[in-house]
Amino acid sequence: MNGIRGFLRICLAAVMCAVFAAGVFAAPPANTQVAGGVKVYFTTDISSRGLLAAFNKLNVPVSGKVALKLHMGEDGNTNYLRPELLRDLVSAVKASFVDSNTLYGGKRSSAAGHLAVARDHGFTYAPVDILDADGETRIPVKGGARLTEAIVGSHILNYDWIISVAHFKGHSQAGFGGTFKNMAVGIASPGGKRAIHSNGPNAGTWSSTGEVFLEKVIEYNKAMIDSKGGKVLYINVLNNLSVDCDCNGHAAKPEMRDIGILASTDPVALEKASVDMIYAAPAGEREHLVERMESRNGIHQIIYAEKLGLGSQKYELVKF
Repeated sequence: MNGIRGFLRICLAAVMCAVFAAGVFAAPPANTQVAGGVKVYFTTDISSRGLLAAFNKLNVPVSGKVALKLHMGEDGNTNYLRPELLRDLVSAVKASFVDSNTLYGGKRSSAAGHLAVARDHGFTYAPVDILDADGETRIPVKGGARLTEAIVGSHILNYDWIISVAHFKGHSQAGFGGTFKNMAVGIASPGGKRAIHSNGPNAGTWSSTGEVFLEKVIEYNKAMIDSKGGKVLYINVLNNLSVDCDCNGHAAKPEMRDIGILASTDPVALEKASVDMIYAAPAGEREHLVERMESRNGIHQIIYAEKLGLGSQKYELVKF
């Protein structure tokens, strides 16, 4: 397994070296805060109480069966959101923790192994549902340029609501991983992950990069949101701000101080507010994460999501 991960890192490093050599970087995005924009609620209280308060600010009644979608951490990762942070919210809405199995192998590539890692990481006080434990299902992607369907864990159909609680951080391909990555690759079955990461059945598993990859991620979001009739809420937690994903068992240590929790009914506004907060962080802290976002053109996730009608970049930050 370590050999496979090492090979993948070498491949990604080669791709990024080519990008750097060509001087291809995204421009820093303009801050899009405006009075009267979509509300994004923000607190510096990174605690179970603070998370529940952020959720309550959304003032949206949630009922029925609730999926709380988050990444419960790769074996060996230390940056993932701790289960105690979610306790009050899970209790309030009687949610289940949900995620899907990995494509790249490791303990989380099987339902049994995934459940064992979740248990080892302390996710024991509420049900844990591995969405593809009984297979996958296909839901349509409407209006997408890259895909016509999303292949996801079949259990997601059992839920009335999805609450995405994403650990915002860097990502080796997407630039940053927040709500969009959480709702796409996180819900996709291994077959769906392959469709996102590959350019076709005869192409390499990890051949999809750049805007193609990023647009597939967003199209999976659109499919999920459409399938739930908009019954999705979004929370980003900006702590342990590593340049690496929680799927990395040896993720880089964070070089930034923790920022806080943001919540919105609009995933585009939420992701843009999160990005703007990274850029607003003190010089000497933000550089590594900013470089990761810019060199992978992570902002394209937000641009394309707005184009597909998933929300607006214009937001009003409401501190509480």
